[in-house]
Amino acid sequence: MYRYAIARSPGPNLATGITTSELGKPDYETALRQHQRYVDALRDAGLAVAILDPLPGHPDGHFVEDVAVVTPEIAVITRPGAEARRGEEGALEPVLTQYRRIVRISAPGTLDGGDVLIVGRQVIIGISQRTNVEGARQLGAILAPFGYAWTTVSVDVGLHLKSSVNVMEEDTLLTADWLNRARQVGSGRPPFGGYRRIVVDDVDAYAANSLWVNDRILMPAGFPRVRDQLEVLGRQVVEVDVSEMRKMDGGITCMSVRL
Repeated sequence: MYRYAIARSPGPNLATGITTSELGKPDYETALRQHQRYVDALRDAGLAVAILDPLPGHPDGHFVEDVAVVTPEIAVITRPGAEARRGEEGALEPVLTQYRRIVRISAPGTLDGGDVLIVGRQVIIGISQRTNVEGARQLGAILAPFGYAWTTVSVDVGLHLKSSVNVMEEDTLLTADWLNRARQVGSGRPPFGGYRRIVVDDVDAYAANSLWVNDRILMPAGFPRVRDQLEVLGRQVVEVDVSEMRKMDGGITCMSVRL
């Protein structure tokens, strides 16, 4: 059960952030409304949400999940893989110190929180354009004393690992189809073979970035086939319009840190 969440409002420079999308520029006023509805959905799920002010000079600063990995025992401040995003982590650290002891990823390691999937005591770390092997090794070493095992998987499609796979219940993953063909880095073994998987067709791959939070699942609006797949789990499924965040390679999970 999550009790708290940290979110940051988008700034007026939202459209100058980093993106690979070809969906056009986001509309700032629409993005603000969508962000507020997202926060409302977290509160409806029972979380107390702290909303931080926009971060000057950091147009991607509202994607707060990338700068911290939080477990019940500790908070790990990351070292973002994109140089333009470095500095965001320092702005979040004073808030996280209210909830957890802090440790940090150091150079030459890079790590984005969007590449870290925690399933029980298993940590799966995506090696991507933003997260390198050294960053993954440091995170694994930090979490191992708390009983976490870790492995890595190559992210061949999308920005982050969690763009394509997320936990929907203790042993169930929602995954984009391509990820079922992925292999562990340095191994031929599928990293997700031990879990029940709900597989999303390629045309609906964006909806793989959905969030299980307490008694409900938050998912991006506009994917009725995926909604039907998720409703089989018996939880309330809540659609949230995040069209403007999608234009900046963002999604449901990356707009908050849950504790």
